Amino acid sequence: MVSATGLNTMGQRLYINGQPIQATHTDREWEQLPNAESPHMQEIRRFLQEWSAPTDRICVQTSGSTGKPKQLSVLKQHMLESARISCAYFGLTEKKRVLFALPVGYIAGKMMLVRALHAGLDLYPIAPTGHPFQVEPPANIPYDFAPLVPLQIYNSLQTPNETKGLLNCRQLLIGGSALDSDLEDRLRVLPNEIYMSYGMTETLSHIALRRINGTEASPFYQPLAGVRLRIDDEGCLLIDAAHIGVHALHTNDRVNMRPDGTFRVLGRRDQIINTGGIKIEIEVLEQQLSEWIKQDFALTSVPDAKFGEALVLIHTGKPIDVGLFQANVPAHCIPKHQRSVDALPRTDSGKIDRNQLKQLASEHPSKIASIKPPTRNTGKDQ
Repeated sequence: MVSATGLNTMGQRLYINGQPIQATHTDREWEQLPNAESPHMQEIRRFLQEWSAPTDRICVQTSGSTGKPKQLSVLKQHMLESARISCAYFGLTEKKRVLFALPVGYIAGKMMLVRALHAGLDLYPIAPTGHPFQVEPPANIPYDFAPLVPLQIYNSLQTPNETKGLLNCRQLLIGGSALDSDLEDRLRVLPNEIYMSYGMTETLSHIALRRINGTEASPFYQPLAGVRLRIDDEGCLLIDAAHIGVHALHTNDRVNMRPDGTFRVLGRRDQIINTGGIKIEIEVLEQQLSEWIKQDFALTSVPDAKFGEALVLIHTGKPIDVGLFQANVPAHCIPKHQRSVDALPRTDSGKIDRNQLKQLASEHPSKIASIKPPTRNTGKDQ
């Protein structure tokens, strides 16, 4: 098929479990693939059908890190340009083996499929799970590349067999949420090439990378080719990348930028917590909780090895019974810790001082009482 902009998908193909598949595949070709009817494979198929349709755009959904989730219409040509630069950076060429354990619904999964189509990569799809190396045969296959989120990395380091699978990946690309410093320390000694990505839906996945381990390890991100960065008056990053249709994109990330254009993320301007890949709007949750928590309280977070960030409840008065949380909010909104204080820190105008609140949670961990959700045996990964 040829799109309105002349993008020809007829000759594009990738490999799935070693078998070639065209972007314009037939039903018979698809049915011959392993696990062709699984939900993850069906998501892949729907994307390939959308990609090969005679239109020049694809609809993607933001994750909500810069506000409420929203739908964006992006040019396929811009996605291809992003894929081309990424594949060149990592040396991804035809038939390189890629573990694909990301959901197709978000930009990271979609862009991995576009990279596969661009370079003819060999994808080994695994249903998105917190334990991608728990399923056979992933632990036994040597992969050239594996994009994963911190939670998947953390879980994979907990058992010898899953760790073996992780070590079988020559290159690891980590993204989706913050990387805990303790987890990063553990990754520094691994033999893989391990990279942390910086990007968002609006930038079609990563626009900057930093090496976690090896002689090139650094806390500073290196922008990819064609990316130009600036800082606004509040110290937040602005992104220009014409090749992917990005012009003066304001982010909520405060950064320290060096003269050579590399940068380190200092923190977020907004008040969104990303815990285990799920984004929580603090003020919205606080408003919801205020209906039944009558004492003075506020929410913040602390770094967490497994979830990236862990929700912390800071309050006055007596500790709050976890049963109240279980009855009123989803499991991911239940704070992992709580701490009682005499008074909440506030600004001169009377608003909660979020910086001091976070400092209270991080400086005195011994005074934080854990809140543990109930143990449920559902038979599947949470």
